[in-house]
Amino acid sequence: MLLIFAQTNEPGLLTYFFQSNTAGQLIIFALGIFSAVAWTVMIGKAMELNQFFELNKRFEKFINQADSLLELAQKKAFNDSIPYAALVKSATASYFRAVELDSDHENAVSHSENALQRAVADQSLNYERKMVLLASIVTGAPFMGLLGTVWGVMDAFGAIGLGSSASIASLAPGVSGALLTTVAGLLVAIPSVFGYNFLLSLTKKRVIELENFASTVADRIELEDTASRRFD
Repeated sequence: MLLIFAQTNEPGLLTYFFQSNTAGQLIIFALGIFSAVAWTVMIGKAMELNQFFELNKRFEKFINQADSLLELAQKKAFNDSIPYAALVKSATASYFRAVELDSDHENAVSHSENALQRAVADQSLNYERKMVLLASIVTGAPFMGLLGTVWGVMDAFGAIGLGSSASIASLAPGVSGALLTTVAGLLVAIPSVFGYNFLLSLTKKRVIELENFASTVADRIELEDTASRRFD
């Protein structure tokens, strides 16, 4: 059925595809796979960032209702799948380990702040996961399309050079098929670059929120530590 459509006199993408050389057709297939991967990453990343935002807000509201963050951490095991919870768990665990080693609490706050910095770095990497893959598709797809076009045009001119006659009618099918790879590359890259820029901006915003929350946690631990030592 595809061959019947391709053999009609009406020009179209399918006609141009069958006029492409083997390399061009393989590149178009590869670009189709890249397009599917790009859309999967963009949709999945947007949903993931939105889920992190909702979970973080609920967790922040939960700990704000607690009178003491350190007492809450001793009573409850926090879920590491929530970024904010992972920060609190890392900071409080480091704090309590330092307190066990030094009953005067001199370095406990410093240890918790160091743990917070490490946790923020780990969570930032988690937020940025798969963005490199999307960036590679954005930059690589147009070049793959250009490669297919140059290759196809080279084959078209080479076939004319080996033939007995040269005319536009004999050159046009090969060139039109070759140009299809550039079109395919742009169709992959254009939506991907918009999606990448949106997700990059959203990721930066979420990382800033993560850093601000970590600063709030550090302040709260320091205040509670100071208060506990005063009463002791």
